[in-house]
Amino acid sequence: MLALLLANSPWRQWYLDLSETVVGISSIGPLQVHLDLTVAEWAADGLLAVFFFVVGIELKHEFVAGSLRSPKEAGVPILAAVGGMAVPAVIYAVVVTTMGDPSALEGWAIPTATDIAFALAVLAVFGKGLPIAIRTFLLTLAVVDDLLAIIVIAVFYTDELHFAYLGAALVAVALFGWHVRSRTPRWWLLIPLFVVAWALMHASGVHATVAGVLMGFTVAARPAHGEAAPRTQRYEHAVKPWSQGLALPLFAFFAAGVDLMDGGGVVEIMGQPVVPAIVAGLVVGKVVGVLGTTALVTRLTPLRLAQGIGVRDLLPIALLAGIGFTVSLLVAELSFGHGSEHTLGAKAAILLASVLAAVLGALMLRWDARQARSSDMNRDDLEDNVTEFIGDESDRQAH
Repeated sequence: MLALLLANSPWRQWYLDLSETVVGISSIGPLQVHLDLTVAEWAADGLLAVFFFVVGIELKHEFVAGSLRSPKEAGVPILAAVGGMAVPAVIYAVVVTTMGDPSALEGWAIPTATDIAFALAVLAVFGKGLPIAIRTFLLTLAVVDDLLAIIVIAVFYTDELHFAYLGAALVAVALFGWHVRSRTPRWWLLIPLFVVAWALMHASGVHATVAGVLMGFTVAARPAHGEAAPRTQRYEHAVKPWSQGLALPLFAFFAAGVDLMDGGGVVEIMGQPVVPAIVAGLVVGKVVGVLGTTALVTRLTPLRLAQGIGVRDLLPIALLAGIGFTVSLLVAELSFGHGSEHTLGAKAAILLASVLAAVLGALMLRWDARQARSSDMNRDDLEDNVTEFIGDESDRQAH
């Protein structure tokens, strides 16, 4: 909100100048490091590495000890996540092509993302009384969505690859992993290793946030050296406040400031083909992709939904998956560049679609919570054994 207000106020030039201010150095002696970035780029490339480090930790924990450790249990949400990315991409491509703007096809990945933090937050507030399995489904879907988004960023948004820097970055990641798994890791060694790995990954041409994910993956997800809890849990609790309290707000401050006054006005910006393409992709495409894939998987394969989850529960989940925000804003800048005409329209569409998906998801969650639930919601001919619900005492203590 602050970004939107500043970008459309008498202080908008100050806001734009601040975003475009270059900070850093391009080289250290003969070595080109390419760290002469604008403030907005530092927020997107630098601060988001902290956010993606937490994502990497969450992924590691889910794969080793969480909802993704059993392929049979995770099969449906994993495939639903794939469908929830493929359908929005197709819808986006069809809309921008039909509306005569094929140059916008580079943004095909924008409506494929899901913002884990916002989606889970809406579920926590409006999903009280629903089975815990619904949150596990959403978490699994969102985690796989993020993993696929990271792969898309690494593969499709790498213009030029420098193998020497990439090799050095992987060595730095390995050193970070070795130390973070040692008996007594020190934060004053981990932070410099993190920065070095990030800088080398940035210089390699691969988006620097990938370094954050890789280092998150190196954190041990099972208790070691006589510790009571896994380090993934400890590091997530330690870093998450910095991620959600500093990195994400600053990124959003520089990424969400859509100039509706100098950018041709509201009508011109909202009239771009990318706007209906992204809104349709996030709000409609996610629902069609998640529900359609789940229907096919549960009918054509032995895979089934978890106990306590019915098909009707997937409508609010699919709507929440349409909250793109963080990753979608990042992909928009990677697709079109900072401040371009398409970028303004894409950002406006992401904000609109995310709010719409959140509101519709919240309304459907309250409707779902008020409906009577059968003893076999997942229709596997076995009586559901559901004892934990979102918002009850045990859930509040755990989350």
